[in-house]
Amino acid sequence: MGLTENGDASAPDSNPSAAANEDTDSTADGTQLTASASSNTPLRWPDLNPEHPLAQFIAILPGVLDEADYNEVYGIELSCSASDAPFQTKLVLQKFLRANSDDVPQARAQLLETLKWRKSYQPLLARDEVHSQARFRGLGYVMGLSNVPDSVNTEDVATFNIYGAVKDTKLTFGDIDAFLRWRIALMELGLSRLHLSTATRPIPDFGHGADPYQGIQIHDYLNVTFLFQPAETKAATKRTIEIFTKYYPETLSRKYFVNVPRVMQWMFAIVRPMLAKETVKKFNVLSYGDQLVGELGMSVPEVYGGKGGSLESVGEGLKMKEG
Repeated sequence: MGLTENGDASAPDSNPSAAANEDTDSTADGTQLTASASSNTPLRWPDLNPEHPLAQFIAILPGVLDEADYNEVYGIELSCSASDAPFQTKLVLQKFLRANSDDVPQARAQLLETLKWRKSYQPLLARDEVHSQARFRGLGYVMGLSNVPDSVNTEDVATFNIYGAVKDTKLTFGDIDAFLRWRIALMELGLSRLHLSTATRPIPDFGHGADPYQGIQIHDYLNVTFLFQPAETKAATKRTIEIFTKYYPETLSRKYFVNVPRVMQWMFAIVRPMLAKETVKKFNVLSYGDQLVGELGMSVPEVYGGKGGSLESVGEGLKMKEG
């Protein structure tokens, strides 16, 4: 629920990678990358000279995988040969490089910690688990959005976090481990809808274009009071931010805080200069939910001013059970 929560991927059945508006991108050295919107054949990544950050990362990847004793990130199993790596492995490595401004040692450290955490936590299993309906019903949905303004994709993945649906803060946030398990599961659901395993479009080098494999997040605070936040809510928020910042780099394209009182907009204006410029560019604070249609287009649910139907009918949630 905090301002610097990343992923919150962090999202449905269409493939944004195969539906990009632009058919070409270029790398830092000007190499043209051509992708067919209907092609399912992985493209060959542009040749990398040995000094390229991605080539350096590939060269040290075997040691990272050996140290972590694990190789899965975002549902992709990382692998490499003596001098090259599969297309999907390069996608994941490129995300970690971009998150660290092409600093290879920093990207290596973050990838290693992410691999260790994923081995221990098994977030893919969390995604497929059955969660408590009493605690989390109506709190999170994933859906596709079409023709989002200023997007590089014709179809984007959006995750809605409906904090106004919380009926009992102690029940929802009091068991932090249960809340985190649910929240991480929702993140993984969104990531699965990016379809990285069948992606065909390379991610541009750092500073040379947008990453098309990122999700949009919407945090809806209708009927949430900002004057007093219970201790359990603050604790759950803090832990969520820590996890997504560490282990989910480059999974967020934009983040919207909607139905936020004007006093919170004023507070965000004060905090804004203290945040990284790249982070600030992704954040948007809206006082009313129906303002979202102006930001994301007509495919958003009706409650946000669009023609997408009700969130409950068009959005996908996690598996739930009574209790």
